[in-house]
Amino acid sequence: MELSLVHYLILGAILFAISIVGIFLNRKNIIILLMAIELMLLAVNMNFVAFSYFLGDAAGQVFVFFILTVAAAEAAIGLAILVSMFRTLDTINVEDLDSLKG
Repeated sequence: MELSLVHYLILGAILFAISIVGIFLNRKNIIILLMAIELMLLAVNMNFVAFSYFLGDAAGQVFVFFILTVAAAEAAIGLAILVSMFRTLDTINVEDLDSLKG
């Protein structure tokens, strides 16, 4: 059986749906939210690579490198905020972010 574009798009849609469910069901833990966002970016990257391969154009694959760079920066900044928040509040609950206003 040969994998077609539809197979990759279905897998990307499943990964994207899992990340959306992860964001909406777990709004308390920042680490889970960051992982869900990274999974969402992974699903988008897979779609870019699949379209790029099946259309014979390398532009989608080049665009994936830019998305991976932004994802790495987002993860680094998100974890830095997480560590700062944990040192200040001794918790990583999203609901406790309101106490940092000021």
